[in-house]
Amino acid sequence: MTAARAVVHACARSARRVRRSRRLTEAGMTTAEYAVGTLAACAFAAVLIAVVRSGAVKSALAGLITSALAIAS
Repeated sequence: MTAARAVVHACARSARRVRRSRRLTEAGMTTAEYAVGTLAACAFAAVLIAVVRSGAVKSALAGLITSALAIAS
């Protein structure tokens, strides 16, 4: 193997190591992003439940269901 070929192979190995290292590092970032997204979805669900359980929304939904049932019968 010539010296030039040895340098090319060494550079290729180094590039593979860098790409592999970046993939492993980015995998953790993806997991963190999923965790933040899940936390945001849970917070949104909690707010939505609080809104739906409020008196005004509950009576509006009951009125809507009653009128829908009245139209259907």
